[in-house]
Amino acid sequence: MSVWNPLRLLDLAAMDLLRDEASAISTLEYLPTELFPPLFILAFYGRYCEVLKAMVQTWPFVRLPLGALMQMPHWGTFQAVLDGIDVLVAQQDHPRRCKLQVLDLRNTGQYFWRMWSGSNSHVHSSSVMARVAEDSSRTKQPLARLEVFVELHLKESNLDEFLIYLIRWVEQRKASIHLCCKKLKIITMPTENIKEVLSRVQLDCIQEVQVNCTWHLSTLTMFAPLLGQMSNVQRLFLSDVYLSAFEEQQQHVFQFTSQFLRLHHLRDLYMESPSFLEGCLDQMLSCLKTPLDNLSITNCQLTESDVTHLSQCPNISQLKGLDLSGVTLTNFSPELLQVLLEKVSATLQELDLDLCGIMDSQLEAILPALSHCSQLRTFSMCGNLLSMAIMEKLLRHTHGLPSLILELYPAPRESYSPQGDFHPERLVQLQAGLLKILRDLGRPRIIWISSSPCPHCGENTFYHPEPVVYS
Repeated sequence: MSVWNPLRLLDLAAMDLLRDEASAISTLEYLPTELFPPLFILAFYGRYCEVLKAMVQTWPFVRLPLGALMQMPHWGTFQAVLDGIDVLVAQQDHPRRCKLQVLDLRNTGQYFWRMWSGSNSHVHSSSVMARVAEDSSRTKQPLARLEVFVELHLKESNLDEFLIYLIRWVEQRKASIHLCCKKLKIITMPTENIKEVLSRVQLDCIQEVQVNCTWHLSTLTMFAPLLGQMSNVQRLFLSDVYLSAFEEQQQHVFQFTSQFLRLHHLRDLYMESPSFLEGCLDQMLSCLKTPLDNLSITNCQLTESDVTHLSQCPNISQLKGLDLSGVTLTNFSPELLQVLLEKVSATLQELDLDLCGIMDSQLEAILPALSHCSQLRTFSMCGNLLSMAIMEKLLRHTHGLPSLILELYPAPRESYSPQGDFHPERLVQLQAGLLKILRDLGRPRIIWISSSPCPHCGENTFYHPEPVVYS
């Protein structure tokens, strides 16, 4: 006798209901909660628009994660959901069982649908019912305004039809529906179009901003007032902002960095190739209002004064992640990095110093501070020109770090000829020496050695790293 999966039986029951749409709609008020998600999935993909419209009005969960089902959006089914919301918000008294507060159009919620559709075979009815109780008990009365969650990806000269329609639909229902964008990603779009879109969104809802396009500093300055209105931003990614000839750098930098005074929840700051920061980093650091968890400033030039200000900034003392890869530190005082690492040693978990032009003397200066980074989990120094002798000291100083699980180091300087040519056979011999050091230290450990065209010659292409394993 076979044992039937009860979640599979729910699917069969949902399919049976949809054979008669009128009957399906009439039973929604009494339908077991467990049947709603599988029935909704079948109705959505089967384009049973009237059933969808009715289901929205009796949805027994706080959130409807529709975005996870809309990889191939269909206007009819999407319109049916919106029509159901229109009926719902127009009613003075909401249906008894309806708990809907959030229509989530982000690409999230896959677990919700998998759990209810039976795709997760380990989910039993007891855990399902526990989730129902948790989701349904969040509120007894629906909020006055229904929230629509979206992610804005601005990547064309014009908005896609779906987003235009949604924005207009919400604007016509401002009193009852709130459009909430948690994540904003700008790939390429004219500034005026960006302003037009963001004028229709409540900016203080945005929690993550990604700008992945090449902007002049003056363009960033035009965007800055909008960023300042995103007062709840927690993560900011900014890439490829550069100076063009004759730009008023100081004024533009001030107009941008002063907006950080309004970002009271910023925790993660990632800046890729921010050429405008050279000599001006202190302006940005002085405007930070909260301690950062992660700071990444990569592939740009900084002055020694910039790094000094960084090491003195009170809002980096709790960093978990620090990435300065591609920032040339060759001619800086060795003590600068030492002071910086001492500042963050109690909390630092990830440290990336790839392609920083770090020499033996600089690495030796930071080894004592590095050995006190007790929370460090990931450390990468690929692309720096280091001798075998200093790498041995590095391995000995990091030996006692209990959390360190990923170490990526450059091929020792002795792997290269005086002309900068890489010699694999030399690296094989040096790897044997590194293995002997690990064996002498006596703790199981894996380090990864990445060779590249000689860092001294300015190349930044890493070859596939090879492990040196002592177990």
